[in-house]
Amino acid sequence: MQNTTLGQLKATNYTSRSVKEELRENLIKVLRDKKTEFEGIIGYDETVIPELQTAILSRHNILLLGLRGQAKTRIARLMVNLLDEYVPYVAGSEIFDDPLNPISWYSKNEIATKGDDTEIAWLHRSERYTEKLATPDVTVADLIGDVDPIKAATLKLTYNDERVIHFGLIPRAHRSIFVINELPDLQARIQVALFNMLQEKDIQIRGFKLRLPLDIQFVFTANPEDYTNRGSIVTPLKDRIESQILTHYPKSIEISRKITFQEAKLTAEQKANIEADGLLKDLVEQIAFEARKSEYIDQKSGVSARLTISAYENLISTAERRMLIAGEKNTFVRLSDLAGIIPAITGKIELVYEGELEGPAHVATTLIGKAVKTLFARYFPDPEKAKKTKTANPYTEITEWFTEGHNVDVTDTLSNAQYKKALMLVPGLYDLVKKFHPKLSENQTLLLMEFVLHGLAEYSQLSKNFLNGGFGFSDMFGSLFNAEFDEEEDEDDFR
Repeated sequence: MQNTTLGQLKATNYTSRSVKEELRENLIKVLRDKKTEFEGIIGYDETVIPELQTAILSRHNILLLGLRGQAKTRIARLMVNLLDEYVPYVAGSEIFDDPLNPISWYSKNEIATKGDDTEIAWLHRSERYTEKLATPDVTVADLIGDVDPIKAATLKLTYNDERVIHFGLIPRAHRSIFVINELPDLQARIQVALFNMLQEKDIQIRGFKLRLPLDIQFVFTANPEDYTNRGSIVTPLKDRIESQILTHYPKSIEISRKITFQEAKLTAEQKANIEADGLLKDLVEQIAFEARKSEYIDQKSGVSARLTISAYENLISTAERRMLIAGEKNTFVRLSDLAGIIPAITGKIELVYEGELEGPAHVATTLIGKAVKTLFARYFPDPEKAKKTKTANPYTEITEWFTEGHNVDVTDTLSNAQYKKALMLVPGLYDLVKKFHPKLSENQTLLLMEFVLHGLAEYSQLSKNFLNGGFGFSDMFGSLFNAEFDEEEDEDDFR
């Protein structure tokens, strides 16, 4: 990289490669060395990554097709790692011409005038990536270029001279990776302007036809439902994109957890002072899985992986806020802290008509409840089956205590000591947890004690009410009678 002139570069036996050849040959080295070129992409090892590698080996332009939050843009950005660390270019060239294969008027003129004394510079791979979000207001001038009348007047050039062209983003991405996100949002006439660039290497600007063999690796991303919602990829353009790769959401809670913890931004204080049990981590992920099959949520829009990331950050922050208010130095996350993740859920889901009627907050609490019910059977016997079996029901002592008129409120106003006291009031609750999970720490035991209450509520053995900053538990039938009585009162008032 010490070479500063064209002559010095030639003396090194440097050979030009297209960006697609560069990606291909560097990927071959990576595969032979059994290295990982897509660091941080989790859950795609057997699906998306092999298809992507095949497309790169085939020197294809690529379309990543999938719902939101499926790492499409991140994959495109990581392709930069497969480029050479540095490549030479003609110094001063606005499209970073290859010194051995110049395509612009400026570089051709420099080399014709100065020969081997032509000055060269070096471009790092991090600068060989251009990304553009497709929006309806994007113009041909933005992407390809336009005639610059001021340049023409200043240089006293006619409009027949290619030097009057002001290049757009795509020509400036020569010898680079160019990404267009949300391709269907691009107007059809703009998509048409990409045809020749992908196939014939022609640029047409206001009737000015210029043969400019640009060397670009195109990567496009799109949401499959955009084909009907906002626009579509015009057929001739889609035909010119050689490889279409389908992305997907994590297929297991374990993979989803890895993604969440990799992406969640927690402070050092939060990591040191707040204990989050695996149960809570699984519950956060299960909420997303429940959302992806909920009848209240528009499945065509998808449920982004950002939901679990934001929810986990909110969960930790809810526990931290409670700890700070209580004046405690450390704490552990409780199930009641799940009330704090509702804003993270409501902002990440698109509701169908039935969901709008229910309201986003109600849908969020429903998802939390379904996640609890799904995971409950992993830790304790099914309460419905326990009622029907001839053996002793392990939940009888707990439910009978609530039937006698007792209730428990678990909110963020409770200190750790008050939280423990509230749960220990319920007879049989501690013994039940210790029976099935005898080796847990005190914090884990308390957490599972609260989990039992949530689980019984989801199986309609107890009533669970949403309170400010937590939940309240009471007898199921008593709450039903009270609700009916309140409705009768309301009717009398109306009359």
